[in-house]
Amino acid sequence: MPPTITDEQRLFLLEGTRTGKLATVRKDGRPHVVPIWFELDGDTLVFTTAETSIKATSIRRDPRICLCVDDERPLFAFLMLEGTAELSDDLAALRHWATRIGGRYMGADRAEEYGKRNGVAGELLVRVTPTNIVFKKDVAGYA
Repeated sequence: MPPTITDEQRLFLLEGTRTGKLATVRKDGRPHVVPIWFELDGDTLVFTTAETSIKATSIRRDPRICLCVDDERPLFAFLMLEGTAELSDDLAALRHWATRIGGRYMGADRAEEYGKRNGVAGELLVRVTPTNIVFKKDVAGYA
């Protein structure tokens, strides 16, 4: 059974506009790490990507991903989420989530603009089911 994202972890992930660092593995075994904007749908992490991106290509071949989200302010914290990604080209769902993600990162006044630009054919919705979560707070050990 997949792990549940706790309320504390959810608050951490959704605080402000933290950018996730998504890791996938290329065909030749090299790691590929890129920043992503994301949202949560219950315990599922959601983001979008171009269907021709390295992310999408890697996920089609191997759906296992790792995402790190960190707080760079003292006392420092991070959440690492390992999971299995699924790609979808469902335009209605893509538009919905692109709009929500746009609202989070660009502001409510630009949410629709972002949704229209990114909720189109050629883009994909990525839904990640967690398989492992590591959450560390007060990493610097001041507390």
